[in-house]
Amino acid sequence: MLWSYLALTLGIAALASAKQTRLQFSQSEALLTSPSDVPLAATSKELLYLHRHLIEIESITENEYEVGKWLASYLESKNFTVEMQEVSPKRFNLLAYTGKTSKTPVLVSSHIDTVPPFWPYKHNHTSGITSGRGSVDAKGSVAAQIIALISLQEELPPSAVSLLFVVGEETGGDGMRYFSANAPHSYDAVIFGEPTEGKLVCGHKGMLSFTIKVQGKAAHSGYPWLGVSANDVLAEALEKMLKLRQHLPWSEKYGNTTMNIGRVEGGVAANVVAEAAKAQFAVRLAAGTPTVVKGMIVSALQGVKARVEELGGSLEIEWGSEGYPPVDINCDVKGFDKITVNYGTDIPNLKGTHKRYLYGPGSIFVAHSDHEALKFEELERAVIDFKKLILVTLEKQK
Repeated sequence: MLWSYLALTLGIAALASAKQTRLQFSQSEALLTSPSDVPLAATSKELLYLHRHLIEIESITENEYEVGKWLASYLESKNFTVEMQEVSPKRFNLLAYTGKTSKTPVLVSSHIDTVPPFWPYKHNHTSGITSGRGSVDAKGSVAAQIIALISLQEELPPSAVSLLFVVGEETGGDGMRYFSANAPHSYDAVIFGEPTEGKLVCGHKGMLSFTIKVQGKAAHSGYPWLGVSANDVLAEALEKMLKLRQHLPWSEKYGNTTMNIGRVEGGVAANVVAEAAKAQFAVRLAAGTPTVVKGMIVSALQGVKARVEELGGSLEIEWGSEGYPPVDINCDVKGFDKITVNYGTDIPNLKGTHKRYLYGPGSIFVAHSDHEALKFEELERAVIDFKKLILVTLEKQK
């Protein structure tokens, strides 16, 4: 009797579980297939697969070879023609297209390099959250762009859209600058992928980087007057920069120009008068030009420079890349929330008169952090939105 009761109870529980599983599956399937612009289950599975493999391959800037090689193979398996552009030894951009030519009116682009350190891939099936280095910046955009274009292939005419994935975006944009110098032709529109919280960006701040280098004279710390402390001089220079950043250009659209002192180093030991010191800066321009801000920096440091030279030392300013002013970006597509952002992109590194759009899944607030992550539904939404941007930009070219 007891065995019969247990069997009946277990049977009812199994039926209930199976019914609930079928219900959950059908609800999930309906969510994925209706309305028609939501990715199909098969597309979502491919999106998850692609995103995972991109993250699992470490690709810190200067070490993009393996991820580029894998991505080229993946794209070729999806019937793309892939051109590899060698930017430097074992580092190459990928230009991919499905028609007979890469000379397409629309280009869709993002970057495959990441900042250090590497964080491994993790996916929580309960919450749908994917984490790992590059999950947001910018392998989320890369995966969503590819799946969007694959799912549009039957709707698009031949040679309508090409894909470009570049190296080196995180350290100055050498990949995009190389492509710009060797681009096959001029594009009508370029869609860039970066973390924008699923919003369309109307512009981002400009950029200027520089390093203050001080050369002094070493001496025993018991007799500091016998030397010239590079650390003392640098401290004075830093004080001038802290005062200057309160008076840098600002604008209604982008807010205040900011100056970050990112790294400071100097000297060799506590009991040695420092012979050399330096500090690295990053300026995010809300207004003006790099030339204007450079002039302000030089002027602010003029007195410090003159004093250290009188003592037999030196102060030099080493400028980074040429920099660029604030970048206005097209955001004339309906149906998107609009924002401006403070970070830099490869947009100014691609020269031309093309329309420029910036969009992508995930938040910049977690990019470059040890908790970089996004929800899978953000990736799915990005596929839909990239499809819309591609179709709208093609329509605008007619």
